[in-house]
Amino acid sequence: MPDPAQQARDWLATYDTPAASVAELLCDRHPRERVALTQIGPDLRGEDLTYGELADRSAALAAGMAELGVGRGDHVATMVAPSTELAVAALAVWRLGGVHLPLLTAFAPSAIAHRLAPGTALIVCDDDQRAKLDPGPDLPADAVGRVATTGGAPLRAGDSTLAGLEAAGAGAPVPAAAVGGDAPFVLMHTAGSAGPAKAIPVPVRALAAFHAYHRFGLDVVDDDVYWNTADPSGAYGLYHGLISPLLAGHRTLHLDAGIDPELVLDVLEIHEVTNLAAAPTIYRSLRATLKTLPPEIALRRLSSAGEPLGADVLEWARDVFGVAVRDHYGQVELGMCVGHANHPDLAAEPADADSLGAALPGWRASVLEPASDEEAPPGAFGRIAVDVAESPLMWFTGYRDAPAATAARFTPDGRWYLTGDTGTRDRAGSLYFSSRDDDAILTSGYRIGPYDVESALLEHPAVQEAAVYGVPDEVHGQLVAATVVLTEGAAGGDDLAEDLREVVRSRFASHAYPRRITFADELPRSPSGKIRRARLGRHGA
Repeated sequence: MPDPAQQARDWLATYDTPAASVAELLCDRHPRERVALTQIGPDLRGEDLTYGELADRSAALAAGMAELGVGRGDHVATMVAPSTELAVAALAVWRLGGVHLPLLTAFAPSAIAHRLAPGTALIVCDDDQRAKLDPGPDLPADAVGRVATTGGAPLRAGDSTLAGLEAAGAGAPVPAAAVGGDAPFVLMHTAGSAGPAKAIPVPVRALAAFHAYHRFGLDVVDDDVYWNTADPSGAYGLYHGLISPLLAGHRTLHLDAGIDPELVLDVLEIHEVTNLAAAPTIYRSLRATLKTLPPEIALRRLSSAGEPLGADVLEWARDVFGVAVRDHYGQVELGMCVGHANHPDLAAEPADADSLGAALPGWRASVLEPASDEEAPPGAFGRIAVDVAESPLMWFTGYRDAPAATAARFTPDGRWYLTGDTGTRDRAGSLYFSSRDDDAILTSGYRIGPYDVESALLEHPAVQEAAVYGVPDEVHGQLVAATVVLTEGAAGGDDLAEDLREVVRSRFASHAYPRRITFADELPRSPSGKIRRARLGRHGA
């Protein structure tokens, strides 16, 4: 294998050029007969789309969009379930040199209104999402311009359909626009602990970072059946369920149905998935459901991202699947930059299941002192940061129209990007996560990371999932609280709550036990699967 660091630089040299064209890189350069995407419907049947079909359909759709006035640099929003239509629409936007603005179908009008870029040229949506775009108290009339739906007929006067736009442009497909490595091709959003979501322009040169993770982090190979269960309208699903597999010329699966453990197992078996990437909640739900592994399921690689997976789930997966789950760490602003690599030349059995792993090729990450911008010594608690100067794959330069938020992400000299997470590193360079800066609990002068308490709680056999957060307290500032989801057959109550407190006292620290414990059927989560601790802090105790 070529030197991974050199390979990352080679990809950057390819994608960060004035001639870089997203449609060419993700589609047109690949063999036309190769399958690009398999859409799996609710009946679990698969429908293949080849790279040739993707090229032809996206070229025709791009011509139809151009007739509506969409051009280079314009924003086109999509609110579409995982599907062939989403892939074709995104490629059409990139073929025009436009910017794709993905919106989760779970969004309400207020969230849509905030995320729409000023002057969004077109919104593509599923038919069942169209009503959300009607003017109302949360969506001003001037926020939405042109709309194209994925169904067979327009739903409002002035609407178009994707099929109609494709048909209109079939006779005059447009060439793939060359926009260059600095041009944005995606506009993502990330929610902070305070204030509205911030917009993140993703430049074309970020493709190098996405390709490196696809190769080294996930280890997707040509004959893999690869499935990323994340929604491709969110960062992990878009970066690595749509963009990176197309960039590498691989096949990717999109499931157009709600995800539950039984459905996941059916997809793994029927479609003979060999490489799976999923949020921790998928693995945890599988653990609660799966008793024995069907012999038809033969996974080669397992990856997890979004939040720490936990030693118990890692051990369970290794026992059941015979394959280690490799935990990976990143952010919307970075992609994936740290983890336990799956590539065989880089993979090694984690020495410590609690470790996030080390920086992936093309990145350097470390831990800074809590009160200064110097690197902390091994084992010392501090702020997890990315070394900008030593990370050639670093692409984030700032939020759109948010200079103060951007400045808060970097040290004054620009040397370090501050993730907002805290933790430690060992002498080998592996990182250990403690908490988000804005999730840390301050009680009686102590700073407590939720992850540490959650890890302790998960060691109790009655606990399936746990979320720990702070609740206001006049005397102590905050009290540690926990919401717990129990395993099947377990019953909550005062006795179990006291047992759980004792587990935390004995397994982590005597001052960190949760003073308040509630039991719930499930934890509130974002569409990407992350626990919404802020919601629990308001309503969970």
